[in-house]
Amino acid sequence: MRKLDNVKVIKIGDKNYPKILKQIHSSPKELYVKGRILEDDEFAVAVVGSRIASVYGLTTAERLGYELASKGIVVVSGLARGVDSAAHKGALKAYGRTIAVLGNGLNTVYPPENKKLAAEIVEKGGALISEFHMDMPPLRKNFPIRNRVISGLSLGVIVVEAAKNSGALITADFALEQNREVFAVPGKVDSSTSFGTNELIKQGAKLIQTVDDIIDELELKLKESKKEAGKDLLKPRLSSEEEIIYKNLSTEPKYIDDVMESAKLPLNKTTELLLRLQLRKLVKELPGKNFIRN
Repeated sequence: MRKLDNVKVIKIGDKNYPKILKQIHSSPKELYVKGRILEDDEFAVAVVGSRIASVYGLTTAERLGYELASKGIVVVSGLARGVDSAAHKGALKAYGRTIAVLGNGLNTVYPPENKKLAAEIVEKGGALISEFHMDMPPLRKNFPIRNRVISGLSLGVIVVEAAKNSGALITADFALEQNREVFAVPGKVDSSTSFGTNELIKQGAKLIQTVDDIIDELELKLKESKKEAGKDLLKPRLSSEEEIIYKNLSTEPKYIDDVMESAKLPLNKTTELLLRLQLRKLVKELPGKNFIRN
């Protein structure tokens, strides 16, 4: 890894290259990164959709970004106008992490009206990522290429709105090739921006209404992966905070407030860590916000 001004250049052989991205075909040989790449970025879901989004699409994307980030899941998108921007903004409102994958070099923010949003993503602990050299302009041909990185960094891809030939459908295609989950938000049958999402649902994409629908599917995917590969998609090693939560649980149900108090962590952090442990099948939630070791 080398540094270039405020940008890190991470090569595919470096230890901090995203492990989940190495799983895909044609992983970028190097990434230009402004901000931070963390181990927890493996808990990521992409939210993509139309640049010319309806009010429904924008509010849904922002809500999903907010709810995902509130549960400790990293929100990945492309910094484009419309749905992408709304998803990033939702994650930031929840004080969560979000990653923007650009189709141009990091010396340029495209679209230009998102300069403030891009700066906020970095300032609040997220990252801007590109596989293109620093001075690469935003060429049309590069955006479909970068879409494979958006899906490659994620456990699943949510398509909020998409017209018939939307770039978001290209991301969904990449997700299927990469064995990622594809989710779609249903829309009005007479809306042009809902044609793509409704078509995805007809073809077998998971219809979602809430973030819980996404988490249920990802838990199932991780469970199946464990059976097939003999291990979880996610690393079994616990972080220091996850270890604190895990040690404070047993086979006896424990209410979330008691977990928070014994771990001496705030509620939002406790909720985030419990979700991570559930995704790893180490902790199980019982009715009434009670938790036990699995």
